[in-house]
Amino acid sequence: MTGTIIGRKATLPVTLLLPGQPRLTMEFVLDTGYEGALTLPIAAVELLQLPFSHRISANLADDSAKPVSVHIATILWNDATWEVPVLAMGKRPLLGTLLLENHDIALHFTEGGVVEIRPF
Repeated sequence: MTGTIIGRKATLPVTLLLPGQPRLTMEFVLDTGYEGALTLPIAAVELLQLPFSHRISANLADDSAKPVSVHIATILWNDATWEVPVLAMGKRPLLGTLLLENHDIALHFTEGGVVEIRPF
């Protein structure tokens, strides 16, 4: 899988499979400080009508806790279909380390540089 460095952020396209809808590909920012799968802003979760799963207390970078809704999305990842948890929070889509397990990451860290993720 390949992405791009944009504004000092490593971005990767993720394809969501929504029932009865065409495939939707969105750019997510790689966040190695986030141990989950994906986050999306609340408005995006509502617009996509992702099914609600449960609520958690999310631990934020400043060590505070925030109640957050967890939803489920079906995505394509390494040419396979995965059901992953999506936290409804934040201002931009984030991709966390849960999806990076057993993968190599290469970053050509310059504006427009290539982000490569491949299983090992």
